[in-house]
Amino acid sequence: MQASTLSNPFVMMTDPETILLAVERSERLNRLNRKVYRPLDRPLIPKVGAARDLLDFDSAIDTAIEDDALEA
Repeated sequence: MQASTLSNPFVMMTDPETILLAVERSERLNRLNRKVYRPLDRPLIPKVGAARDLLDFDSAIDTAIEDDALEA
C-alpha cells in the first residue's frame, strides 16, 4: 500500500481487498489477545409470577383512581 492510501480512510474504502490483505499480514494485529464475549447468548430466565404481580399492581392503581373519583 502507498502512504497516501494509508493516510486517507476514504481511499481505503475503495479497495477493501487490499486492506483485508494488509490486516491479515499485520504482525501487530496477530499478537493481540483475542477473546469472544457473548453475554446475549444466555437464555433469559423469566420471573415466576411476574405477570401476576403486574396485574395486581395495575388493579391497585385502578382501584385508587376510582376511590379518588368517588371521594371528589
